[in-house]
Amino acid sequence: KDLHLPVAVPEVPSSPRREFPADWSIKTRLLFMSSQPFTWAEHLKAQEEARGFAQHCRATETNLPQSIQEPKLSTELRCAFQQSLVYWLHPSVPWLQLFPRIGADRKIVGKASPWSQDEALQQVLMSDWSVSFTSLYNLLKAKLCPYFYVCTYQFTVLFRAAGLAGSDVITAVISPTTRGLREAMRSEGIEFSLPLVEQSRTRKQKNSEVNSEAEDPNSLEVHNSVEGGEEAAPSDDDEESFSWLEEMGVQDKVKKPDAISIKLRKEKHEVQVDHKPESLALVKGTNTFTLLNFLINCKSLVAVAGPQAGLPPTLLSPVAFRGGTMQTLKARSINAKARVQLTYEDIFSLEIVGPVLPHALHSLTSLLGSAQRGAFSAVLYTHEPTAVFNTNLDNASPALNKESICQDLLMCGLHPKTLDQLSQCPTLGKSSIRFLEMKDYAYTWKS
Repeated sequence: KDLHLPVAVPEVPSSPRREFPADWSIKTRLLFMSSQPFTWAEHLKAQEEARGFAQHCRATETNLPQSIQEPKLSTELRCAFQQSLVYWLHPSVPWLQLFPRIGADRKIVGKASPWSQDEALQQVLMSDWSVSFTSLYNLLKAKLCPYFYVCTYQFTVLFRAAGLAGSDVITAVISPTTRGLREAMRSEGIEFSLPLVEQSRTRKQKNSEVNSEAEDPNSLEVHNSVEGGEEAAPSDDDEESFSWLEEMGVQDKVKKPDAISIKLRKEKHEVQVDHKPESLALVKGTNTFTLLNFLINCKSLVAVAGPQAGLPPTLLSPVAFRGGTMQTLKARSINAKARVQLTYEDIFSLEIVGPVLPHALHSLTSLLGSAQRGAFSAVLYTHEPTAVFNTNLDNASPALNKESICQDLLMCGLHPKTLDQLSQCPTLGKSSIRFLEMKDYAYTWKS
């Protein structure tokens, strides 16, 4: 499945608001369109590019006016644009595209990978990767890094600092997971939950309670017995009352389901969510440190065969870390003509090719509002396995003070307005923003 294919956009947009919700999915491509040209984003001068890099490294807070009359002449805008395109990556292999990793075999196959058959080289790469991963976690714990992603060939992990996404502790969300991975985490003593499975179970219980009131009173006994057992739902009447066997007098000659067969049936139910968004696992607080050590030592983290064999997972971060390489998103402007009734009108577009991290989406749209006089639209291409990171994990703390959060995270490298957006509880569920439009400085979006 090509993860870059556009997804059908729902017809119903949101109501206009001054801010759009945080989108924790990674975008692979953004396509901005406007009636105003994007010439200001072209051919940055060497000095503007250098200043943009310096502003990023020093986390300089850039506040542009609401509307810029001559965007092409605004050095401040062009430097801020360069600043918004920066992200940090590990490992860095210039001839390989290291994101996305899930479903990337076709793009990597045939490329040189000297480490695939060299065990000593693989150990060096993994040792270096472990240092970078630990560095990122330490920065996150010190609130000097807001979040980062670990992208393996099978699953993605999003680590978020305390104060982000409505949580007062460090969180890590992993998706998709398998029963094998979850069992391995349990055996290492990592406490985690499956929020979407639990939410689904709660909904089913509420529905069954509502339905039971309208049912025959005699059916309540059966309903209660099902509700009592956590895993009762998947079993097709485990004990299914063997009364009919007793009536025939052969109950002792027929083998009833034993503990092993019932356990296997439960395991089958658990495996049903494998590789699906519902398999999202949430790890909180000090358990995230145990998860760090688990991932560093996890044998299945790196592919043993195929084009990605021996290649450590990709680390993506909005800020610098030990062993991280500075990268920039690719940007290009395109001018075209679109037919409107009997005439042709100029349509200007700006393409940004990913990985576009959540903070970058916010900062790019903010400066585009100033440059395009408060009017533009954007098509957003999501790396689908990360869309589920927009799930509300119901872990918001009522005592969470927004002002103290922003104060604690002031040194994390994000603009205060971006930080404010990312501190909100996620509202997009398992979906992500596919289409974003600004009119008169107010946003509408479709997910």
